[in-house]
Amino acid sequence: MAEIRNYTLNFGPQHPAAHGVLRLVLELDGEVIQRADPHIGLLHRATEKLAEHKTFIQSVPYMDRLDYVSMMCNEHAYVMAIEKLLGVEVPPRAQYIRVMFDEITRILNHLLWLGAHGLDCGAMTVFLYCFREREDLMDCYEAVSGARMHAAYYRPGGVYRDLPDSMPQYRGQHSRNARVLGEMNANRQGSLLDFIDDFTQRFPKCVDDYETLLTENRIWKQRTVGIGVVTAERALALGFTGPMLRGSGVEWDLRKKQPYEVYDQLDFDIPVGTNGDCYDRYLVRIEEMRQSNRIVRQCIDWLRKNPGPVITDNHKVAPPSRVEMKANMEELIHHFKLFTEGMHVPEGECYAAVEAPKGEFGIYLVSDGANKPYRLKIRAPGFPHLAALDEMSRGHMIADAVAIIGTMDIVFGEIDR
Repeated sequence: MAEIRNYTLNFGPQHPAAHGVLRLVLELDGEVIQRADPHIGLLHRATEKLAEHKTFIQSVPYMDRLDYVSMMCNEHAYVMAIEKLLGVEVPPRAQYIRVMFDEITRILNHLLWLGAHGLDCGAMTVFLYCFREREDLMDCYEAVSGARMHAAYYRPGGVYRDLPDSMPQYRGQHSRNARVLGEMNANRQGSLLDFIDDFTQRFPKCVDDYETLLTENRIWKQRTVGIGVVTAERALALGFTGPMLRGSGVEWDLRKKQPYEVYDQLDFDIPVGTNGDCYDRYLVRIEEMRQSNRIVRQCIDWLRKNPGPVITDNHKVAPPSRVEMKANMEELIHHFKLFTEGMHVPEGECYAAVEAPKGEFGIYLVSDGANKPYRLKIRAPGFPHLAALDEMSRGHMIADAVAIIGTMDIVFGEIDR
């Protein structure tokens, strides 16, 4: 008999499969995990405390940096909380733009998750495929906000500006001839909506490609089927949300159960798993990408037919247009007050949550009537998922811990905050 010793092993914080700065202290019996102790706090940026020292509008960019893979969804919850306290009406066009970009963000998130999860489990090609599609959607972010990641595009009362009428195009380089350049710019001749429309027509075929690579792949199934099983009852007890909960067979999605913006006017389905293992959560997220694509198509159709304002006309909350500001003293004062002092939000407290790609992302906001939040607390979806890592990984091998971290879709910005 070989002598077997028990080890205590550090997994991370600089391990490529730790998805950030996660330090796991693993107690091992041979290669079997007896206990997993997640250590967090290596990325703590005091977002909640910083928000108390910034005006309401200045904290919008901080939201992008929490879950830095699903930027606009975080902004959405924050501006919804402010709008609840202010009692501001958001124009319908702004609501559709928000929903469209929420779903684009969901696809962006799931593409990065799929690529990274595949890479963690040994599949290289899917990572390259996913980033090819992410590139197009990042261009949509850039076209609408000027930034490829941290957009700061949503504002209390609507969105920063309307969708642009033209898409940025690739320029000539010494390594590109005119034909190649023409092919690269073929779908960039029209507006942003035309570009997104072209993407939504191509994307289902791309998802088919990912499924061809993975869904029936014997190695992929050996790495994910029966790994990290969580029953529906345990998933609810542990505070799971999003695909982690739906993968265990619980049909809970805020977009259907507590609709916000215009989700109640759109047609889509909620994918649900049965076994609660890594493989089911993979299938749920793959189907979510297809459903998001479907929602984006419906938003495009509506936005084409319905022009209109994209931000509230209450100038105590949203700035006046440049033309009005330069022609009218009253509007100049509004503009000046808004960008120096900020808006004053009535006293009260509220909780606003969105169905972010990783689960329920919520903002609990307390206002004392000043121009800054009195308190701000963030409900990060990844936090309860990480808390369940010990339970999910006991009895599994070290290699399975990698698959379990991957299936949780952890991003440390929101966990450490």
